[in-house]
Amino acid sequence: MKELLDQIDTLTASFLKDACSQLDKGNKAAGLRARRASLELEPLLKRFRKLSLEAANNKAE
Repeated sequence: MKELLDQIDTLTASFLKDACSQLDKGNKAAGLRARRASLELEPLLKRFRKLSLEAANNKAE
């Protein structure tokens, strides 16, 4: 789970940097990188949700 959180953190930081660069400077390449990062984040967040629910269910038992 720790590795997954590190991946999400790294990718989120990259996404925010590129998204801000597109917004502030109109950098089209940064916009493309931000969109790619958002697509890469989706499966990681779904995996986090699954692991988080499993951990919560294991504690409840």
